[in-house]
Amino acid sequence: MANIEMYTKATCPYCHRAKALLNSKGAAFLELPIDGDTAKREEMIQRSGRTTVPQIFIDGQHIGGCDDLHALDARGGLDPLLG
Repeated sequence: MANIEMYTKATCPYCHRAKALLNSKGAAFLELPIDGDTAKREEMIQRSGRTTVPQIFIDGQHIGGCDDLHALDARGGLDPLLG
């Protein structure tokens, strides 16, 4: 099974959409909330180069945000990464 990490915020609708997609595929993921956690937010920015959430990593590979995850799925690239 793939190692999935997702930086999120509790009130982010895109985070909820990304989690729903991964849940629909039965994929387990580690949620890394950045709400009020400056160090975790800085870690996310360093890893992804982006300041928005969600930021998703599969086996250490930066996938991007919610739209990137859905686009990857639409072109058939997500399932192979999930294993």
